[in-house]
Amino acid sequence: MILGLTGGIASGKSSIADCFAELGAILVSADLLAREVVAPGSPTLAKLVDHFGLDILTQGGSLDRKILARLVFADSSARKRLESITHPAIAHLAECRLAELRSRGHDLVVYEAPLLFEAKAEGRVDRVLVVVVEPMVQLDRLLRRDGLSKAEARQRVAAQWLQADKVQKADFVIDNSGSMAQTREMVSALYCYLTRHGLPAAG
Repeated sequence: MILGLTGGIASGKSSIADCFAELGAILVSADLLAREVVAPGSPTLAKLVDHFGLDILTQGGSLDRKILARLVFADSSARKRLESITHPAIAHLAECRLAELRSRGHDLVVYEAPLLFEAKAEGRVDRVLVVVVEPMVQLDRLLRRDGLSKAEARQRVAAQWLQADKVQKADFVIDNSGSMAQTREMVSALYCYLTRHGLPAAG
């Protein structure tokens, strides 16, 4: 079974993904796939440079993700252009990886994808878990994690789907506003439920 794991920025998706991995799930990260498709020399990176210019590269020729993020979070049309370039490449790689893992019959594969709904990638998974967090907790975590100003942090939250909209499309929801111990307990319960019940594919 493949569980899609998504949620808003700084909601703690990676921590929850790590909890699943510790329990025995196989983890596939869309963020890592995204880094793979823009590796130096890749066709996708070349397309990004053609559109956004050489300023998005480091001196070593890698993608400077912080510079690119500043460009696209301040400009919705630039963000859409970025997504039109990267999403197809990530989708192809994700589908190949997930198909391979599905064929091996693992009990649970967790596909961590922050933009699962935005990329219309729900079809790659059997069920969807949405991670939510209290808005003030989310803002505080984002400020501490990325060293942003409050204006920049709010801009990045506003650029994403509302948490409530994601919850409406979820099969499972975990509120990650509390302690890590509370989160681990919820993840463990869901892991046991999913692996013991062997739920059929959705749809």
